[in-house]
Amino acid sequence: MSLTTETVAESAAVHEDDPRRSWAAVFALARFEARDLLRYIPVVATLLLYVGYTAWTLFHEKEGMDAFPALQDADRDTQSGPLLLGIALFVCVNRCTLRSRRRGTDRQFDVLVMEPWRRTVAHVLSVVPFAAVTALVVLGEFTRQALRPGAVGHGSLAELAVGPLYVLLCGAFGVLLARLVPSTFAAPVGVVGLFVFSVFISAGTGGGEWSRRLFPIVGENSGNTVLPSDLIGRPAAWHALYLTGLILLLALGAVLASGGRTVYLKAGTAGALALTLAGAVGQSGGVSAELAAAREQASVSPQRDQTCVKRVGSTYCAFPEWTGRAGTWAGAVDRVQSLAGGTAARQPLLVRQRVEARYGLSGDGAIDPLTAPGQVTVGTRWGGNRVPEFAVAVASVLVAGDESKGSELCDGRVVTTMWLALGGASHPMTDLANVRLDDSVTGSAYVLAPTSGLSMTAGQTDVLRELLERPRGEVTASVKRHWNELTASGVSTVQVARVLGAEVPKGAMDCAEE
Repeated sequence: MSLTTETVAESAAVHEDDPRRSWAAVFALARFEARDLLRYIPVVATLLLYVGYTAWTLFHEKEGMDAFPALQDADRDTQSGPLLLGIALFVCVNRCTLRSRRRGTDRQFDVLVMEPWRRTVAHVLSVVPFAAVTALVVLGEFTRQALRPGAVGHGSLAELAVGPLYVLLCGAFGVLLARLVPSTFAAPVGVVGLFVFSVFISAGTGGGEWSRRLFPIVGENSGNTVLPSDLIGRPAAWHALYLTGLILLLALGAVLASGGRTVYLKAGTAGALALTLAGAVGQSGGVSAELAAAREQASVSPQRDQTCVKRVGSTYCAFPEWTGRAGTWAGAVDRVQSLAGGTAARQPLLVRQRVEARYGLSGDGAIDPLTAPGQVTVGTRWGGNRVPEFAVAVASVLVAGDESKGSELCDGRVVTTMWLALGGASHPMTDLANVRLDDSVTGSAYVLAPTSGLSMTAGQTDVLRELLERPRGEVTASVKRHWNELTASGVSTVQVARVLGAEVPKGAMDCAEE
């Protein structure tokens, strides 16, 4: 951009004693600088990548667990997208702010009616359109997730605000760095320095809660579980306040460094500092006693918080946000029971949603199996691999009586259990691979379930694979006819194979024989 062009943009300011026209010039310069940022390849590339990839995910058909989003997790998922855009803006806004210094035109600008601190304000405001675009992308991404038929839960407006606030923060920091360290090398070195600093702080404090929340984006891995919205426990509102105060503090600091010394600027800087400190203190409070008690109750005695409905003889109990999913669970139960024989085909089950919430979002979500007869655990995630895993839990209860005994199955009943779980699936061999820890369909493997799974030997896998490849009606009739024999305690895999007309594999077939 030439000196003449920038001078024309700033010449919209007439006399200093006309505040309205002076600020109109600031906004005009801000619009000019925002357009000029689009001339930088890093900004354009990261913006197109961010918008393009998000748009592709919006219109791409979701499968598996992605088709059943929990909105209390979906709001946090919007925060990682603007990362590269923010870094690009940090570097390029810094370079734009130093343009006049690089070209040796500071002296000419000093004679213009627009003071240097007003030009600094314009550079800060030039990032606002990019934050607005980020907000629109975040809103579109979250709205699309909320409109999915399988969506549950509630999102947080404060969590959704983190992405746009991060973009503003990067821009304000870029301007401040330019005013404090007027060198084009400061921004690239600053990016590396901030990364090293973040690693150092995280390692030095052991990943403490207070230190992690000083970073703009605080990621938390929820593992294999989703917590109910009221058990999340993230101080999202305090964090948004902290980011807002930090943005104002950096922006006003840059203005002060540019010569702005008005009473309003000084008062605003003091207020921004107070907001930042208030947000930092508020978000470092940790888990309250009330939240810890609620998490304990949801983990140990979930029935106190749940609503139960009856579907085709069985009862389905879930946390309030998941009650609408009872019909989906009932469909999986009906599919498993339709393959069973004896009283198991009509046995009423109690399907209870369970979650390990005592360790917050950082826990691994492991749940102990139930010991009460006829009770089945279902998790807070659904879709994908969670469907056959739930089917394994239902089948193990029908065969062994309860989840605890089902996880201890070691004899030929493993084959019967796995047939019930997978025999009615649309793609049984695919589900067999998905439900096994090593994604295999041959050899021995550990089978996953909502609680404790079970172990399959190589021989049991061979028999099951042959049954899954045969006509479903033929195997189902045989299982129903010989149900008592197939579910008897101590029945061997050899006996199960012979009863069902499968080839008896060679070598050890039951875990007790290995």
